[in-house]
Amino acid sequence: MFKIRGTISKKAYVIFAIVTFLLLFLAWTIAAKFELVDPIFLPSPGDVWAYVMKAAKDGSLWANTSISVIRIFWGVLFAILVGVPLGILSGTFPVAEAIIRPICEFVRYMPVPAFVPLVMVWVGIEENAKVLLLFIGIFFQLILMIADDAMSVSDDLLNSGYTLGATRWQAITKIMIPAMMPRAFDTVRMMIGWAWTYLVVAEMVAANSGLGYMIIKAQRFLQTDIIFSGILVIGLLGLVTDRIMFIISKRLFFWQEGKNNE
Repeated sequence: MFKIRGTISKKAYVIFAIVTFLLLFLAWTIAAKFELVDPIFLPSPGDVWAYVMKAAKDGSLWANTSISVIRIFWGVLFAILVGVPLGILSGTFPVAEAIIRPICEFVRYMPVPAFVPLVMVWVGIEENAKVLLLFIGIFFQLILMIADDAMSVSDDLLNSGYTLGATRWQAITKIMIPAMMPRAFDTVRMMIGWAWTYLVVAEMVAANSGLGYMIIKAQRFLQTDIIFSGILVIGLLGLVTDRIMFIISKRLFFWQEGKNNE
């Protein structure tokens, strides 16, 4: 169990994960019950659950969740459509790497909230602004990680293709891209997780709906039960999304090892 890169059974993995969540929930409950933290800043699990049920019944939770999911979908989709080809180019050709990588390395350290006023000037305050902020949040990092995925493909594999008569285009489309697909899929999976973390930032731009907007609005009035509800719903959605992507990855790339307990 404690061997470096050892393995544990799937049952043990699930048990450890569940126990960890239960311990965190227990600590939260105790801290709230005995008011170890001011209730204004730490609502009880019961208060948070009561708000979730109330919002679910009046439909506001589903409306805010659906609009946030749509924004995440478009932001990630556009980042993939543009970023993946650029990442493959950067990881394949040194000239493309010299053009693409330095600017991506530079921009990826810029804080996404700093782009809010610029985005409002560039595209206004409608839905395009929210999607663009999500796009900016993951686009440059996506390029770099996809480039690394492309560079991870063994030179021996490519040389074997050339030996068998493959052209440069065939080496890219028939050897490199299929070989990097498992890692690239995991990269996209990770970027979707990052997109959820940028949701609140994206919905700072004149939003009147969405989970991020719900959190920002509640923050003004110190409604921490609503804030916790929004945070937990976003976390749950991110976890569900990640698990769905993980299951798809297992089905598509079943020959890959070391994925059973991720």
